Amino acid sequence: MSGSALPRVVIAAPASGHGKTTVATGLIAAFTRRGDTVSPHKVGPDYIDPGYHALAAGRPGRNLDPFLVGEERIGPLFAHGARGADLAVVEGVMGMFDGAAGRGGYASTAHVARLLAAPVVLVVDARAQSRSVAALVRGFDAFEPAVGVAGVILNRVGSDRHESMLREALDEIGMPVLGVLRRHDAIAKPARHLGLVPVAERHADALRTVDALGELIARSVDLAAVRRIAASAGPLPGAAWDPVREVAGAGAGRPTIAVAGGSAFTFAYAETAELLGAAGAEVVTVDPLRDERLPAGTAGLVVGGGFPEVYAAELSANATLRADVAALAARGGPIAAECAGLLYLARSLDGAPMCDVLPADARMTERLTLGYREATAVHDSVLAETGRVVRGHEFHRTTLTPRAGARAAWSLGETGLEGHIAGSVHASYLHTHWAGAPDLARRFTHACAAAGMPGAGGRPKGGSGPGR
Repeated sequence: MSGSALPRVVIAAPASGHGKTTVATGLIAAFTRRGDTVSPHKVGPDYIDPGYHALAAGRPGRNLDPFLVGEERIGPLFAHGARGADLAVVEGVMGMFDGAAGRGGYASTAHVARLLAAPVVLVVDARAQSRSVAALVRGFDAFEPAVGVAGVILNRVGSDRHESMLREALDEIGMPVLGVLRRHDAIAKPARHLGLVPVAERHADALRTVDALGELIARSVDLAAVRRIAASAGPLPGAAWDPVREVAGAGAGRPTIAVAGGSAFTFAYAETAELLGAAGAEVVTVDPLRDERLPAGTAGLVVGGGFPEVYAAELSANATLRADVAALAARGGPIAAECAGLLYLARSLDGAPMCDVLPADARMTERLTLGYREATAVHDSVLAETGRVVRGHEFHRTTLTPRAGARAAWSLGETGLEGHIAGSVHASYLHTHWAGAPDLARRFTHACAAAGMPGAGGRPKGGSGPGR
């Protein structure tokens, strides 16, 4: 079914912690078990929830973030990700109207619902309230006339009597109750300092969690009613996003670009690999916890986010791969690193030796650094030319000393310079979504091709050192 006609529903909540992930993941799993092909999506820059969505759906979970990619790309990216699906489930972020700080509701769940012409189902934690739930829901339904609430799923309901009072209150305002989850229905989802534990780190347990969520939602929610609401979505204008069109005329040959994966590096957008491939690269995966060498013929490396601090000892113990990464940097092989990748390229992380590509040391802290950023390229690099403005997101509990190198990666305005450029290495805390800046993928692929034709065993010819 085309994205423009695809039944779709957005799962929102009054605030974080009401049960959006439980309901969204459970709906994806329940509909998939019934034979539907479900397209899973997540509002915002979250990397972890889409992993659970993907496990439930059997296809990639994709992010929809107007701040990172521009609101004009939300519909096209949705249609691209939803190709071949029967139904789409979009999990919201934070509270329904919470968006980028200081920008009203921009990049909020409601904003994305409006861009997708999609109906909203509100998940409400009903603990410690009865009739007041109607005032809460009515307020959310009326706050933005262009984005109403089509139905409610009640979470953490205490008893039959509690459920009856809640239903009576919502009936007074004509709001359908689509499902009820009891307090004892809670399913444990392991968490750590940045949220849920990624699927890649607990695959067997995650499968059991997703199966249990699917069973819970199937017996607690009126799936037919949710499907009818999803079918009420309006038409979605415009063509689907096309990575080939985004990097048209790349003409960069076919360099092999390794992308870090595995349990330590789980933060990635599906569109990154698609853009690299469209720009002419052969994209391969390397797991720094398991693989002792870079893939044969590697001309460039992308190391995204994740939890290297959890695996510092194991990453450090893989000295052969660390040496291979350092050698790639020394001979001018382009490397693009974000957040966890930045830490991996440092001299050390919490005292454990890392790749020693950058003259910097990292450590865990108690302070959470979180938020959207607008960044300007300070110097030319394998990713961007001087003055290029991009939007990104920071999300970490680590610190790097020094924060910026002799050649900084980005200027973040009032918060100063950040990141390191060393030769053909670009490393920063900033997470970027390349679908919003496809020229980054095109430029990086060109740089990998220009680094020289690879020889045997991943040894590209020529190139300059990392400039340390």
